[in-house]
Amino acid sequence: MDASRIDRYVDAKWEDEIVPQLVEYIRIPNKSPMFDADWAAHGYMDDAVKLMEGWARAQSIPGMQVEVVRLEGRTPLILIDIPAAHGGSNDDCVLLYGHLDKQPEMTGWDDDLGPWKPVLRDGKLYGRGGADDGYAIYGSLAAILALQDQQVPHARCVVLIEACEESGSYDLPAYVDHLADRIGKPSLVVCLDSGCGNYDQLWCTTSLRGLTGGNLDVQVLEEGVHSGDASGVVPSSFRLLRQLLSRIEDEATGRILVDGLHARIPAERSTQARRAAEVLGTAVYDKFPLVPGLSPMHDDLTELVLNRTWRPALSVTGVGGVPTLDSAGNVLRPRTAVKLSLRLPPTVDGKRAGELLQAELLRDPPNGAKVTLALEKAATGWNAPAMSPWLEQAIDAASHEFFGKPAMYMGEGGSIPFMGMLGEKFPGAQFMITGVLGPHSNAHGPNEFLHIAMGKKVTASVARVIAEHHHASQRGETTGSAVAADSGQRHGDHGCC
Repeated sequence: MDASRIDRYVDAKWEDEIVPQLVEYIRIPNKSPMFDADWAAHGYMDDAVKLMEGWARAQSIPGMQVEVVRLEGRTPLILIDIPAAHGGSNDDCVLLYGHLDKQPEMTGWDDDLGPWKPVLRDGKLYGRGGADDGYAIYGSLAAILALQDQQVPHARCVVLIEACEESGSYDLPAYVDHLADRIGKPSLVVCLDSGCGNYDQLWCTTSLRGLTGGNLDVQVLEEGVHSGDASGVVPSSFRLLRQLLSRIEDEATGRILVDGLHARIPAERSTQARRAAEVLGTAVYDKFPLVPGLSPMHDDLTELVLNRTWRPALSVTGVGGVPTLDSAGNVLRPRTAVKLSLRLPPTVDGKRAGELLQAELLRDPPNGAKVTLALEKAATGWNAPAMSPWLEQAIDAASHEFFGKPAMYMGEGGSIPFMGMLGEKFPGAQFMITGVLGPHSNAHGPNEFLHIAMGKKVTASVARVIAEHHHASQRGETTGSAVAADSGQRHGDHGCC
């Protein structure tokens, strides 16, 4: 494989076709079902599917089959089946994954930017969804096209693009079961929905945190009353809610207090965290738009990486029952509600974590208040199996070829439910989890952008790994079950200082 020719092919494909496609994709407000209950009636999801399906069908890949699969009552899924080429094997399979649904708008965008307003500036494409994860279908097919341009052998490839990831991928298991015979048993899974510590080298994700949470509501009155009349007599719903949150989180340090929500951190992951911290330096925290003077939660960079990847953490992502400042009168409010997002260590079971959260928050309501917790999420994280030597060598070679630096490995703080599902269904598969969400790209937030040069290099790297997968398959190195990494599933062992 001529790496420089791959580089040129991918660069041209991105400039001529992929970037213009992503510009149109960003214009479509195809929010995930959790954020648009009437998604089917609005038709935006179908618009995004049509855009991607049309481009995929126009690609010159011999024998490729493109299909939009629709199960009753579920979001659609794009399935692309590409036969082996130039001496590759149809008996082996590479599965490439991405999603096309988006997070909601979020406030705080710069005046000249917006979630559905594509803006190209300084090598970045701003707007919701380009990096998370609209580029995945384009990058996957461009990598395969780059190989076929040189007649490089590759195994059969299957591309799955779902439309429910930002809602927890609850539709995906039904599709994976429905399509099981057509998918086969992949020996390599490539996911293009993750992050990168910088834009200078290839980053691969070794673990993903899980997630639980929902709406916590504390009610003290049937209706609001004059605060001068009731305060000191009726307890504040805000104060009672604050008490409840202190049961699960130390308000001084942010440490989660429920033992069952922690897990032991495998030694290999601690070593990878230390190396990542050495490479990234203060970028571990200053990649975020911190207000002047704000200190991170720890002064040890390695501990910050581990906090983000292997320790539970609570965020309050929404508030209900609270009027805006300009409309708040002297009223003791009847209720305060918050949306809780609790990130979990990769090896903690999401459903069990939700049960523990309910048990702590609903027992002995303070002052006898009406307390409810409506759980919305239960996603178990993922810890990668031990990486085969061929894959580690291929990833590092790709990073050197297209970035000029060695590959790096680090866990990610977010969740990709698909990974845990695939890990269970295909225990012998190897995983290459990578992505373009690096410093300041701000996925899910305002001013989200896709770093175009990073997208190109990740695409070229995937091409290299798919090519090396063929050679490993020829040597018999892609068959058999992978050796499981240290899962650290002793949930009661904190693994933190």
